[in-house]
Amino acid sequence: MSLQHSTETTKRQDRPQPQVCGSYIDAQGREVPITEQMIQQACKDLEESRVKKVHKA
Repeated sequence: MSLQHSTETTKRQDRPQPQVCGSYIDAQGREVPITEQMIQQACKDLEESRVKKVHKA
């Protein structure tokens, strides 16, 4: 076992990492994490737009 491997493993276990589903690059070139809340809002918006289209038909 290498020293590098054991050190890296210890550092990663000490800090819990936030769960990130992915990310996107915004207009300023910054990487923005995609959160569960963002996904839920997008699904809600999509559902509402589909309901509006059904009522128009």
